[in-house]
Amino acid sequence: MPKRWAVLRTKVARADLAPGDLVFFDTTGGGRVTHVGIYLGDDQFVNANSYQGKVTVDRLLGDRYWAPRYLGARRVLDPTYALKR
Repeated sequence: MPKRWAVLRTKVARADLAPGDLVFFDTTGGGRVTHVGIYLGDDQFVNANSYQGKVTVDRLLGDRYWAPRYLGARRVLDPTYALKR
């Protein structure tokens, strides 16, 4: 998925996150998007975790690794559509 998606879709505030939203992270400290996940709801997101070498479900803001690296979120699907899948 192109990292430019971080600027092409509807911005979502933390309080308005919904399942299906893309969540973006800076894992290198350079101030730019280097990692993307899909928000699942209940402070969880799914991502391809290169450190663990597998797809994982992690906490978003309740995780001491991911929370400080969180850059923001974008909505690419209507939330009601995402919930039906």
